[in-house]
Amino acid sequence: ANKYHAGCAEGILNSPDPDYNPSTDSALVAQYDAETHAAKKRENKLAFQRETGLDQNADAPLFFWPSRLDPIQKGPELLTDILYSIVHEYWDRDLQVAVVANGAYFDVFRRIVEMHGFHSRVCVCPFQERLSRLGYAASDFIVMPSRFEPCGLPQMIGQFYGSLPIVFNTGGLHDTVRHLDVSRDEGNGFVFEVHDAQGLRWAVDQAMAFFALPADVREKQVRRVMEEAFATFNNDVTADAYVKIYESMLKRPLIPR
Repeated sequence: ANKYHAGCAEGILNSPDPDYNPSTDSALVAQYDAETHAAKKRENKLAFQRETGLDQNADAPLFFWPSRLDPIQKGPELLTDILYSIVHEYWDRDLQVAVVANGAYFDVFRRIVEMHGFHSRVCVCPFQERLSRLGYAASDFIVMPSRFEPCGLPQMIGQFYGSLPIVFNTGGLHDTVRHLDVSRDEGNGFVFEVHDAQGLRWAVDQAMAFFALPADVREKQVRRVMEEAFATFNNDVTADAYVKIYESMLKRPLIPR
């Protein structure tokens, strides 16, 4: 606290590895950028669905869980609490959930799928780097309801791949995700304020309302989010933040301009 009030402390976001880029990612069946995302994400979705046993439907809204299944920090219990209700209530709209992660709640997800026979709508897979990357490209939404999150990377990586994050308003999630406002061309995801199952359910409903918009409206917003993410979450921006705080403390330029 003393360092902060003396102007010697700053919160600096990590930046994802530059290798996370859908235009060059070899794990994808169809590479793409902000301009070509709409058609190519559909190809990746079909490939991901084939591999994981989900119904093959490029128009199905796909929610992707990319983080550790750790109930202390990551909030998987919020999703398991509402998993039956969202799949059941959005059955006619083909809502799908994909988990590619390890952790304490892995078997909880598996048991819910087995109990309700949701194998065609919910997949639960151990973490694999290649499958996880394909999941980013295939999905429409990233589910990341962490109770606390000093920085976090999946919510930024998801934006690179055109998958909008669903997050609790905390820590680095607060710093990197703003609630989407289509009418103003603002925001990049869906943010809920109360860390409980109903808070997450509200955010899922918001995401589904967005998914129900005309395709051209959604494509415009996703394109904007992708472009803004690459401009904001990168090593140059992170390095510049380090340079500025050191220059502030030293009261001189750190490197020649």
